[in-house]
Amino acid sequence: MAVEYLGLSSVNGPFVVLEGVQGASFDEVVEITSTGNDGLQEKKLGRVVEINDDKAVIQVFEKTENLSLQNTHTRFTGRPMEIGLSESLLGRTFNGIGEPIDNLGEIVAEKKADVNGKPLNPVRREYPRNYIRTGISAIDGLTTLIRGQKLPIFSGNGLPHDQLAAQIVRQASLGDNSDEKFAIVFAAMGVKYDVAEYFKSTFEESGVSDHVVMFLNLANDPVVERLITPKVALTVAEYLAFEKNMHILVILTDMTSFAEAMREVSSSKGEIPSRKGYPGYLYSELATIYERAGIVEGVDGSVTQIPILTMPNDDITHPIPDLTGYITEGQIVLDRELNGKSVYPPINVLPSLSRLMKDGIGEGYTRADHQDVANQLFASYAKVGDARALASVIGEDELSPLDKKYLEFGKAFEAHFVGQGQDENRTIQETLDIGWKLLHMLPREELDRVNTKILEQYYPAEEKEQQPA
Repeated sequence: MAVEYLGLSSVNGPFVVLEGVQGASFDEVVEITSTGNDGLQEKKLGRVVEINDDKAVIQVFEKTENLSLQNTHTRFTGRPMEIGLSESLLGRTFNGIGEPIDNLGEIVAEKKADVNGKPLNPVRREYPRNYIRTGISAIDGLTTLIRGQKLPIFSGNGLPHDQLAAQIVRQASLGDNSDEKFAIVFAAMGVKYDVAEYFKSTFEESGVSDHVVMFLNLANDPVVERLITPKVALTVAEYLAFEKNMHILVILTDMTSFAEAMREVSSSKGEIPSRKGYPGYLYSELATIYERAGIVEGVDGSVTQIPILTMPNDDITHPIPDLTGYITEGQIVLDRELNGKSVYPPINVLPSLSRLMKDGIGEGYTRADHQDVANQLFASYAKVGDARALASVIGEDELSPLDKKYLEFGKAFEAHFVGQGQDENRTIQETLDIGWKLLHMLPREELDRVNTKILEQYYPAEEKEQQPA
């Protein structure tokens, strides 16, 4: 039952305090109506974040500067924050709390759902299988994204993670031969206006907007709105996946903005800070978001996540990437040195990892030689690092012929396998063929990570004699 109160006890940043409250619930949605000096009424939304006896602390999703202590009406709705759900969400653009901002009118909802969601029952989870193709060789070939996985991208300020996110949205698919339904939920938090416009125009021009649901929280939007944006996006994703049997890829950028919003709000509440000033519950908050990915037994759909986060000062031990690494199943790391060489996307494959990759590739999924090619490319590129380190000490001219071959392989690998155009959409077969072409630069006896039968098929023994000395 909705209850309305007149007046506020205090206003502190994004929080208002109301005393004499009865029957309020944690996370309950509150409607706040204020009357300005000009007599015009303004409505704001908030949610209850703390209850202490008859005192309720309300987090307001908009600015609180114009709120009057005497002339403000606060209405407790008796329900948590909800979003209307329908398949007509596809192709639409919303703000951070799920309100349409594309001038196409309100959504006619089939149902409403609590944005806070529920964790997937571990007993009903199915092990992730099969892959999602991004068209990017460094991801598809070496850190394959599996349906139901959560695979973050660790980036840094100034690195092209926005372009990479847009390319993934444009190119992502379930593969060439799949007839299953696929869609993308894209949520941006704390982005500048020009970045938001870049995402919108890119999706429209490439013709993928009709299967993308977009949530945009801009840098000048209220900070507390950022805390709701990923939850709203994931609620939509779960509905489309588990009730409409679609395979949904969720891209969340930038989780660092989400964590910093949490730090700011926590500081306003006077909570005791933990590492780097972040609240002690940062881990559990990140886990409640990341763990909403997966496959449910008996349902055809799946939710796959790619959270993108910028590492402050490129520090991978910073609390945000550090805690994210504990929860997720691998990571894709963008490298500043590769970016300086004009390699796009600048993915450093050595620290990158997909822990579920082995179960969604190979015969029946991608191609029988996929795992062997990936293993060999990893091993060979690791030796490139050793050769480069040695060359920096004794000079490139003093290297052995084999080490020189590895240097050549390293340059070609970065230029032609990792590097590709922003509009270049490669199939799995093209990616693996490029991998074999690069491996042909090395002597056959160096390919010790490839099964003999597969090696004979793609690098026959007679080719060894044709290799240049």
